Amino acid sequence: MKIHTLRQEQILPIPIEEAWEFFSSPANLDAITPPDLGFEITCPLPTRMFEGQIITYRVKVAPLVWLPWVTEIKCVEEGRSFIDEQRFGPYKFWHHRHAFEPVGGGVLMTDVVHYALPFGPFGEIARALFVRRKLEWIFGYRKKWLAERYGDE
Repeated sequence: MKIHTLRQEQILPIPIEEAWEFFSSPANLDAITPPDLGFEITCPLPTRMFEGQIITYRVKVAPLVWLPWVTEIKCVEEGRSFIDEQRFGPYKFWHHRHAFEPVGGGVLMTDVVHYALPFGPFGEIARALFVRRKLEWIFGYRKKWLAERYGDE
């Protein structure tokens, strides 16, 4: 199994507490996800995430093709970082660390996603043809949305 990495950094000109407040609410995931991804949270959500929380979604992977996705919130370091890991879904492996660090004039937000696709060499072909670009597009959308909402470096 080949594990790939996607890394994105963004400086937001807001206090770390404000960044944490926004990202620690799972309901805000909808706002920073491209609408045409067909991403839908399918479980009731508390106002704040917590370690061990299970979140269920469905995502559109192709026209008229929806897949369930289940993640668990892991390793919450209040105000600093948290991890979401896939328990069931479109990836063979998914580990996403969200980190927040105060910097001059704001907060450095870092996403590091380690992921692998199922189906061996066929998954690698799918990654090369469209999965890698789709992930970059999703995280690019998020970066643009956050820059418009909060301003950016």
